[in-house]
Amino acid sequence: MQLARLVYALPALLVLTGCHKAAPANVAATVNNRPITYAEIDRIYDAQFSATAERPSDDVLAIQKMEVLRTLIENEIMLQRAEKLGLLATDPEVDAKFNEIKAPYTQEEFQRQLEGRKMTANDLKTNMRRDLSIQKLVNREIISKIAITDKEITDFFNANKASFNRAEPTIHLAQILVTSQPDPNARNLKNDKALTEEQARKKIQMIEARLHQDDDFKMLAENYSEDPESTPNGGDLGFLPMSAFDKSSPELRKLLLAMQPGQISPILPSPGAFRILKVISKEPAGQRDLNDPRVQQTIRDGLRGRKEQLLRNAYYEIARNEAKIVNYYAQSIVEGAGKAK
Repeated sequence: MQLARLVYALPALLVLTGCHKAAPANVAATVNNRPITYAEIDRIYDAQFSATAERPSDDVLAIQKMEVLRTLIENEIMLQRAEKLGLLATDPEVDAKFNEIKAPYTQEEFQRQLEGRKMTANDLKTNMRRDLSIQKLVNREIISKIAITDKEITDFFNANKASFNRAEPTIHLAQILVTSQPDPNARNLKNDKALTEEQARKKIQMIEARLHQDDDFKMLAENYSEDPESTPNGGDLGFLPMSAFDKSSPELRKLLLAMQPGQISPILPSPGAFRILKVISKEPAGQRDLNDPRVQQTIRDGLRGRKEQLLRNAYYEIARNEAKIVNYYAQSIVEGAGKAK
C-alpha cells in the first residue's frame, strides 16, 4: 500500500522537478497563488496519525504528509471553483451546521473534541464553510446533471440477470463505522477520525443524533465513517446472505430480521468500535424480475452512484487542469533526493 502510494505520487513529483521557484516561508503549496501552509498539514496529520503506536520512518512520514497535502490541494481547487461560481456557503448556513455538530456535546466535551483535533471553533467553521461550499458545487455541477434512463436499467438487468437470482434470503446493508484506533487506510470526506474510545463514542452519538434529524445516511457515511472499504460507497455493504449471521452473530441476525427496509439500527458497540447499520432492502430467495420496483431502484441507485463518481473525478481533473498549482513540499523532496522538510 505504501509503495503504491509512492508510485501514485511520483508523477506529481516529477512534473515539479523543472520548477525551482523559491518557496515562501512556511508555505507547502499554492493553488492560484493561495497558500497551503505546513501548519495546516501538521494539524491534519496529527489528527489522523498521532494515535498510532509507532513513529513511522522518515520516508513513510513524507508519503503520509504528501497524501494530506494532496487532499488539501483538491479541496482548495474545488473551493475556489465554488467561489468563482458564487456558491460559497453563507454565515447562517455555517452557523446552523456548527450548532448541529455541537448539539450532542456539553461545552466542556465539545472543547475537548476540538483540542483533541488541535482545532479552534473558528478552524471548524472554516472547514465547514469549505465542505458546504464544495457540496453546493457538486450538487449543481454534477448531481443535478445525472439522469438514469429506463433503457440503462433494462440493459444492466439483462447483462447481470444472474446476480438477481438469490440462492437464499439476503439483506442489503449499509454501515457507518467509528473506531477508537484510526486506520491509516480509511479516508472520509472530512478527514475525521476518532483517536480514543471516548472520542469514538461521542462521534457515533453525534452521527446518531443527526440521523434522528433526518440527515442522509449515505452523506454521513461518506463524511464520517472510518471503514476503508465501504466509506467511499456511502457505507454500502452490498447484499449479504442471512446465513452469514447464523453463527457469527445470532443476536445481530435477530435484530436484522426484525428491522424493516429503510430502518436504522441503534448504536452497536464492539471491541474498539461502534457502528450503525441501515437496512436498505431484503430479498427472498429466487430470481428477481425486472418489473420488481425494488430491483429497478437497486439498479438505479448503483448506476447513479457510478456516474456520480465518474463525473466527480472528471470534473476535478478539469478544475485541476485550469488551476495553477505549485507544490513546494514535493519540490523539496525531489531536490533533497527524498529528504523531506
